[in-house]
Amino acid sequence: MKTCIVVGACVATLLVAGDARGQVPSPAPASGPARAAAPVDVTGNWVSIVNEDWRWRMVTPPRGDFPGIPLSPAGVEAAMAWDPDTDGSCLAYGAAGLLRMPTRLRISWDDDDTLRLETDNGAQTRLLHFGAAEGSGAPSLQGHSVAGWRFTLPASNPFGIAAPGAPPAAPGGGLDVETTNLEAAWLRRNGVPYSAETIMTEHFDRFPGPDGSDWLIVTTIVRDPVYLAGPFITSSQFRLEADGSNWSPAPCLEP
Repeated sequence: MKTCIVVGACVATLLVAGDARGQVPSPAPASGPARAAAPVDVTGNWVSIVNEDWRWRMVTPPRGDFPGIPLSPAGVEAAMAWDPDTDGSCLAYGAAGLLRMPTRLRISWDDDDTLRLETDNGAQTRLLHFGAAEGSGAPSLQGHSVAGWRFTLPASNPFGIAAPGAPPAAPGGGLDVETTNLEAAWLRRNGVPYSAETIMTEHFDRFPGPDGSDWLIVTTIVRDPVYLAGPFITSSQFRLEADGSNWSPAPCLEP
C-alpha cells in the first residue's frame, strides 16, 4: 500500500491509477482490535449530499438511460430488458448501488473487529469485517465485506519527524473495503445490472469542511466481467449530522 503525502487529494488519484491497471487493492488487517487501531473515525450519522448524477440518483431514470456506465453488450441487453413496474425493488439496494441512493448512513461498531453500516433508504445493513477471509456462505444482496485500515501521514508533517522529546507524529488514514459473494442486482434503479461475479472495492475518507462540517467521501470501484466492459468508478459524498433524529427507515420492495 502506498503512503499518501496529501491525504485528501491523492488518495483517490493513486487508487484510481492502480485500478486502471486492473489491480484490486487488498485491505491490510490491523494489528490488534480494529476499533483500537483506527486512524480515522468513520462512525456517526451521515446524510448523502447528491451533487453529481442527480437525474439518475434522485429519480428513477427511464429504461435505456445509462450513460457513464461502461456496460458490455450483455449489460446493455439486460438493462434494456428492465420492467418499469419493478421500480422500488430491493435489487436497486444491493451493495454495489446502495451508497448511490439518496440516503442516510448510520455507521457504528458491531464489535471490536466489525463495523455496521446501515441505510434508512431501503433499510439495508452491511457488516464490514476486519481481517476476515472471503465469505463462503450463500451469496446475498450485501455480500461479504473485508475491511482494513489505510495508514497515511498528515499533510502538515509528511515525513513523520517529531521534535526531540516530542511524541511521534500521529498517523492519519482511511478505510478500505472489498466486497464479494454478491447476488446479482442493479447499479441503478432502472435495472442497470451487475452480476454475481462482481468484486467491489471502496475507499472511505473523512475530512473537515471549511465551515466546520465533517464529510465522508466513499470512492467505489465496481468490476464485473459479465455486464461491465471496464471498472465503474463513482465518488459519493456524505455530511455528518449532529445526531440520529432524522433517521427514518423505509424498506424496499422484495423482488
